Amino acid sequence: MSVGGAAVRLLGATALLTTLGLLRAAPVAAADAPALQFPDGAASFQANCAVCHGPAGAGLPSLAPPLLSYPAHYATSAAGRRQLAITVLYGMFGEITVEDKRYDFKMPDFARLDDATLAATLNFVVFDLDHAPASVKALSAADVAAERAQALDGAAVREHRKSVVPAGS
Repeated sequence: MSVGGAAVRLLGATALLTTLGLLRAAPVAAADAPALQFPDGAASFQANCAVCHGPAGAGLPSLAPPLLSYPAHYATSAAGRRQLAITVLYGMFGEITVEDKRYDFKMPDFARLDDATLAATLNFVVFDLDHAPASVKALSAADVAAERAQALDGAAVREHRKSVVPAGS
């Protein structure tokens, strides 16, 4: 087969795969993406959270819930902000429902990370992934430190969650 014939076959195969939706468009260039408000939090999220919650926080079916529904809402109240901090500090286990889907998992604790890193990670989730409005106050290292002083277990974290989640969720 000639080189020209191989090129034609390759172009034909590419066109077929594209038509069938098997090839995807190239990702958007980083220059086109909006600037992150919390780049340090993004790095921590990718290193610690993305394996279960997915790189964009959309969750993984039957493994971990999406982080695109509640974190921005949580950040608007004292009880919700506490929930965010204690979840990353102490983990959470047991059944929860998010967006009408049930998850029964054991999220590990991330207490080994310092307070500033945990606050940045939470802020990345709240502002960069869940797009909380600018009127919402960012979590601080002091917010995380205050919760670190009150040790809990994953079951207690899940129980506290009931006070901040909309009824039926």
